[in-house]
Amino acid sequence: MSAQSLPEEWLAAAQVSKAWPFEEARKLIDRLEKRGGDKREILFETGYGPSGLPHIGTFGEVARTTMVRHAFRVLTKDSVPTRLLCFSDDMDGLRKVPENVPNREMMEAHLGKPLTEVPDPFGSEHGSFGRANNARLRAFLDTFGFEYEFASATDYYKSGRFDETLLKMLAVYEKVRAIILPTLGEERRATYSPFLPICPRTGIVLQVPTIARDPEAGTITYLDPETNEEVTVGVTGGQVKCQWKADWALRWTALGVDYEMAGKDLIDSVRLSSQICRALGGNPPEGFNYELFLDENGEKISKSRGNGLTIDEWLAYASPESLALYMFQKPRSAKRLYFDVIPRAVDEYFSHLAAYDAQAPEQKIVNPVWHIHSGKPPEVEMPVSFAMLLNLVSASNSEDARVLWGFISRYAPGASAESHPALNELVGYAIRYYNDFVKPTKSFRAPTDTEKAALADLDQRLAALPDNASGEEIQNEVYAVGKAHDFGNLRDWFQALYQVLLGQDQGPRFGSFVALYGIGETRALIAKALEGELAA
Repeated sequence: MSAQSLPEEWLAAAQVSKAWPFEEARKLIDRLEKRGGDKREILFETGYGPSGLPHIGTFGEVARTTMVRHAFRVLTKDSVPTRLLCFSDDMDGLRKVPENVPNREMMEAHLGKPLTEVPDPFGSEHGSFGRANNARLRAFLDTFGFEYEFASATDYYKSGRFDETLLKMLAVYEKVRAIILPTLGEERRATYSPFLPICPRTGIVLQVPTIARDPEAGTITYLDPETNEEVTVGVTGGQVKCQWKADWALRWTALGVDYEMAGKDLIDSVRLSSQICRALGGNPPEGFNYELFLDENGEKISKSRGNGLTIDEWLAYASPESLALYMFQKPRSAKRLYFDVIPRAVDEYFSHLAAYDAQAPEQKIVNPVWHIHSGKPPEVEMPVSFAMLLNLVSASNSEDARVLWGFISRYAPGASAESHPALNELVGYAIRYYNDFVKPTKSFRAPTDTEKAALADLDQRLAALPDNASGEEIQNEVYAVGKAHDFGNLRDWFQALYQVLLGQDQGPRFGSFVALYGIGETRALIAKALEGELAA
């Protein structure tokens, strides 16, 4: 369903929707109205630092911005052109050599040079480390089907795209310094300049004070830190780049960026860059500050530390759509981003997808899958949850997809790897996730006397059910057993089932699991537990 063809009842619901992409989109509509209804394009932007590979944060920023862009297109019925620009800061100087690259000594010789002037240590056809990483970014974004345009800082500086605004920066030089200096320490204040000249002699991005400037000539003068000679360079044509807060403001002003989000750790940077943007005569973009992801210990994820979860690690165990759901949910709340969040994210995605068709318009447009798929959620039948598959792998002691499909096709007649490709993909994810995270931590325990009596009771009740009993029928019997025996609460009974029969603390709805695994197979599992074989 395109933004233009959205029915009026959907549009009316979107106008008042509290889904955060719509709330952000309405800020852009207000922005349009404040500039007199000018219908020129709305420019969305995301940033990328090509000193490393694209990562999970890169995905999150582009995915979330895409959601806001789609919401804006819906609210305006596509009457205002939009673009998404993925901007690479590839003119930044190489500060340190990454530890995970070959030819590190070669790269050491190019420290301080723009990333697009540093040879690629992998020897790719792209010719430089920066451009090779740019190519990886584009391939990364293309994999997920994002609609975007790519921009290189090197290309924009050298081509003259920033020249007019760079000259404005030179004209308001003291205003920019007045904005930044109060935020710096005494030593840094003495040397700060919004301009970083590219040394004509060495090609290094220099962080040196400006000792003279000539706005009419468009030049600055500095002392060469090695020769102590005065050097005069123009601020246009790629002879300088800006310090990063000034650089951000330069970009916003020169390109007319309307929307850019940033992490909560950059709140002060957004504020300062916005002040510089106004000093340049620009209008800072709309946006919001999203919360950062935390690792398994609740500490902030850091690229340099390598803690937390990478994009490749997530995609080894689940689909991009499940990751997009995780990005959609509560972007202003800090969330753990570790392996244990994956199963729930997968099942929540398919739960939202299953609910979509039966929902009213006002429910559909707040359903995460509508935003994840830009208004066109796919039709997917998922008769088995990821959590159930994990327990099926565990209980069956089989990591053979064909064996697992035997259970699945009995539980969901007519389902096969061919007819349900998404489920087949999920089977592969489940086997991989089980091997890496569930199997190493499995720990069976022997049942207590109370639990033995309850398990024996459950065995008899299961024996009385037909082989094709539904998950709901089985669940009712499981509940009845729990109530008939001396458990403090039913939660203790269910936890006992998982610990004694599956070697883990929790699992999916037990009746549904039995329906999938089989009544006969579950009774055999109970017999092993009662005989002490599982705990042994």
